[in-house]
Amino acid sequence: MSRSLTAEAPLPNDAVPGFPLPNASNDLTGQVALVTGASSGLGRRFAEVLAAAGASVVVASRRVDRLEELVKEIDARGGKAAAVAVDVSDVASLADAVDRAEAAFGTITILVNNAGIPDAQRAHKMPLELIDAVFDTNLRGPYVLSCEIARRLIKAELPGRIVSTSSMGSFDYKGNGAALYSITKAGINRMTEALAVEWARFGINVNAIAPGAFSSEMMDGMIERIGDFWENAPRKRLGQAPQLDSTLLYLVSPASEAVTGTVIKVDDGQHGR
Repeated sequence: MSRSLTAEAPLPNDAVPGFPLPNASNDLTGQVALVTGASSGLGRRFAEVLAAAGASVVVASRRVDRLEELVKEIDARGGKAAAVAVDVSDVASLADAVDRAEAAFGTITILVNNAGIPDAQRAHKMPLELIDAVFDTNLRGPYVLSCEIARRLIKAELPGRIVSTSSMGSFDYKGNGAALYSITKAGINRMTEALAVEWARFGINVNAIAPGAFSSEMMDGMIERIGDFWENAPRKRLGQAPQLDSTLLYLVSPASEAVTGTVIKVDDGQHGR
């Protein structure tokens, strides 16, 4: 008869059922991932990383031509990928988008909410149309999409992983003309914490990554506006997408089985604590 796992009589680390030593697998074989904002930057890299780890990946964004190019590249490396046109700000269309994604590989077990847009304007100067676009793309869309994926996982009685791209700007805003972006990313952090509690009993882990200044199309626009601001950072460098690989893989893999409701900061020391 096996012994119960208690504080008085714990099992040795290498004898805990279901947890090999070390419990650090990044194998995503059999998993189906949906990555939004996958046509460029961090989203593109995230899709490539998940496919390389064994997941079947559905790449999604508005720029279908870029998605099709990415699918060809993943296929050429021996991975599995499919493209789906998605505008996350059009929340009424998201259920249909998930239907199309699942038609490719089956139930989505990993969701990466990466789509986002900057505001790049002072708060009091933003037109209502831009305010709506930033809220809908950065917060409302990820919330609705997360709920859609969770609803299907719960119905199928499957565990899952949801990872959203936040930003260090959600913790540290310096008044450089991106107030609403900071606000929506702070909303992503709280969404992560709240939905983690909501869905923990279903085996759905909800986490987020908060990058600092990383190279991307969005960052290119900020650099054009305010210059090489990272020169004042301790390491005087801009982050590169591959430096997020290990964090993403940790949050979507068996290694993070007990990690949920967490926002991991990856900023290379750029922001004060």
